[in-house]
Amino acid sequence: MRVAVIGAGPAGIYAADMLTKSEAVREGELDVSVDLYDRYPTPFGLIRYGVAPDHPRIKGIITALRSILGRGDIRFFGNVEYGKDLTLGDFMAHYDAVIFATGAVNDAPLEIPGADLDGSYGAAKFVAWYDGHPDYPRTWPLNAKEVAVIGNGNVALDVARVLSKHADDMLVTEIPGNVYQGLRDSPVTDVHVFGRRGPAQIKFTPLELRELAKSRDVDIVLYDEDFQFDEASEQAMVENNQTKVMMKTLNKWREDDSPKTASRRLHLHFLQTPSEILGDEDGKVNGIRMERTRLNGDASVTGTGEYIDYPIQAVYHAIGYLGSPLPGVPFNPERGVILNEEGRVVDAEGAVVPGVYATGWIKRGPVGLIGATKSDALETINHLLEDRTALADPDFPEPSAIESLLEEKGVEYTTWDGWLDLDEYEQNLGQSSHDAEGNPRERVKVVDRDEMLSVSRRGVHARS
Repeated sequence: MRVAVIGAGPAGIYAADMLTKSEAVREGELDVSVDLYDRYPTPFGLIRYGVAPDHPRIKGIITALRSILGRGDIRFFGNVEYGKDLTLGDFMAHYDAVIFATGAVNDAPLEIPGADLDGSYGAAKFVAWYDGHPDYPRTWPLNAKEVAVIGNGNVALDVARVLSKHADDMLVTEIPGNVYQGLRDSPVTDVHVFGRRGPAQIKFTPLELRELAKSRDVDIVLYDEDFQFDEASEQAMVENNQTKVMMKTLNKWREDDSPKTASRRLHLHFLQTPSEILGDEDGKVNGIRMERTRLNGDASVTGTGEYIDYPIQAVYHAIGYLGSPLPGVPFNPERGVILNEEGRVVDAEGAVVPGVYATGWIKRGPVGLIGATKSDALETINHLLEDRTALADPDFPEPSAIESLLEEKGVEYTTWDGWLDLDEYEQNLGQSSHDAEGNPRERVKVVDRDEMLSVSRRGVHARS
């Protein structure tokens, strides 16, 4: 059975891994061949281009994903864009089944007055910039002294941490030179993070919350009036260990009466929802109007009609992601997901589309962490295995046929060996660069797509 997985992030890699290690394969009932595709020249998707470089768990996740692809039983084709380089028809002619794991990379819209002002940004675009995404501009307008971040999830926390952190302290990560220069020149003094619900409803994880306290020369500022709790909050603080741990951390910071002398401040606000982004006569952000909220008893909130204006010059909204439609694949634009039933893709009438599957955020929406991604992949793979005897045979099942097609189309695809070359190249760049203490860096990420392709395709050029 030949299977193509579109998307080489965690969702796609876990799906490929589970299929190749399924019981049917282990028991010799099924031979399976899996090819993994990505529109980037590199694997790892969201982990490489959607997580802050100083994220405490990123290295462990990369190590796990690398070990899967490093086994050699899953082929990787990078720099291949679905819908442009290969169509659904191309895939179905070469594979028994296709699994879409393309994720969700677009910002959910912030629908309030002023959201389109100069200085109002979606967090996903900023994350792409500081992660060295090859398809985004090399510069970012970091000219605000006071910044608002809307959202109480891990992305909001990542954005706030990167904005408030001193650039020299980011040199221990893989950030590219252009990102370092941009952060170094930032005049920021205050970053305000706003959540519409209470502190017991934050969506951070304890580890990421504690990471805030490790930023050098950054004070964390909390406000007593934001620490209000309803019945559901009190229950969560008793029954939910994660909530209990985070409340302990927050209360420790609240009780710290030491002088706030840092050059930068990170303010955590709760029970406030954005009402309007304010602008000057030139159309540039110069403030944000927040409405106080109150808890209703079930952890939901209602606006109070009390408004507070904050002087800020930039707003980043991290209120969720949306998936993008894929040519030829049934899609729900409101939810930003492929139409599917437990991973089986269905059409608008609910009929199953044979041989087409989905997993990850493009299947269920942008919720859940790695654990949810694994269980999600397992559900999809189990359905694929149940369907295997009914799948249509491809016209061109030979593994070499898809390589011939890519070459005929002039697609400069990359491979796992090419990634290993780029990996070594980035590490060598790190050795020739230094952190703030003069130590060689572990790696410097390459941003330019042409440079990535040049390094990754050296073996191809040599053979030709």
